[in-house]
Amino acid sequence: MTPMDASRRSAEICALAPVIPVLVLEDAATAQELAKALVAGGLPALEVTLRTPAALDAIRAMAEVEGGVVGAGTLLTPDDVKAAKEAGAQFGVSPGATDHLLAACEDHDLPLLPGAATASEAMALLERGYAVQKFFPAEANGGVPALKAIGAPIPQVSFCPTGGVSLKNAPDYLALSNTLCVGGSWVAPKDAIAAQDWARVEQLAKEAAALPRS
Repeated sequence: MTPMDASRRSAEICALAPVIPVLVLEDAATAQELAKALVAGGLPALEVTLRTPAALDAIRAMAEVEGGVVGAGTLLTPDDVKAAKEAGAQFGVSPGATDHLLAACEDHDLPLLPGAATASEAMALLERGYAVQKFFPAEANGGVPALKAIGAPIPQVSFCPTGGVSLKNAPDYLALSNTLCVGGSWVAPKDAIAAQDWARVEQLAKEAAALPRS
C-alpha cells in the first residue's frame, strides 16, 4: 500500500463519524459488547490501543462486529504492525512516526494515521505521501489554536487530533477546516465498561456522533 493510498483510506475511515473512540481495554471479554454499543451509537471506527495484554484479543473480538471498523493504536514497532494486522486491524494509529514503522504499515497494507506534533513533522510525513495525520498530543501541544496555526501554511494536511480531547472541546476542533474527526476516550468510560453499562456507552456514542463538523 502506498502512502497516498493509505491516506485515502484513512480519510474514508475518518469520515465515518466525528469521533474515533480511543479504547484502553484490560479485559477482552467485554470488547465485543463494547464495540456493538459504540457502533449502535453511530461510531463505527474504533481504535484499540496496544497498551494492555488484552489489546490484540480485543481487536480480534471487535473485528467480528458487523458495521465496525477496528484499528490498532499506539503502534510503535514493525512487530506491532504485524501483530495488529494478523489480529484483524483494518487501520493503525501511532503517536509519532519512524521510517521503520511507516515502511511496515506500507508492507502490510495497513492504512496509518501517523502522529505529528509540529509543522516539521507534518511536512516530513506529507513529503512521504501522508496527507492525513494524527495531531498528538493535541491539548498539550497548544490545542485548537496550534492546530489552526499549522493548517494555515500546510492546508494539504488533514488531522485527527487526539490527546485531551473531550465532549466539551471537540466541537472547537471539528470546526477547523483541517480537522476530519477527533479521537477521544470519553465515549467509553472505564466505570461504564466495568459495569457493562452498554446503554450508557451507546448514549455517549450517540452524543458524539451528533457533533457537527466543518
